[in-house]
Amino acid sequence: MSKKVKTLKEIRTILENLKPELVKKYKIKEIGVFGSWVRGEQKKNSDIDILVEFEENAGISLFDFIEIEDYLRKKVGIKVDLVEKKALKPYIGKNILREVIYL
Repeated sequence: MSKKVKTLKEIRTILENLKPELVKKYKIKEIGVFGSWVRGEQKKNSDIDILVEFEENAGISLFDFIEIEDYLRKKVGIKVDLVEKKALKPYIGKNILREVIYL
């Protein structure tokens, strides 16, 4: 596992560096960070919330989704909560989409 990140900037840099690989391997259309790290409210043990949207023909299985989440956890060094954009509930989704920082 990579060293534990300390700032949102570090997380963004890691994800930006991984984005080309994620786009190619998993057909990720968009990736962004939201939640406590974006709001500056993260605690010592906070996870990082990552929003993804896949290409229409991506064919991502549950196993692929878990693999992506685990891969990102190892690279970022903290627990990742991966959320698919199309799975957002209307009310909470609006809040997430307002604060998400896309990479």
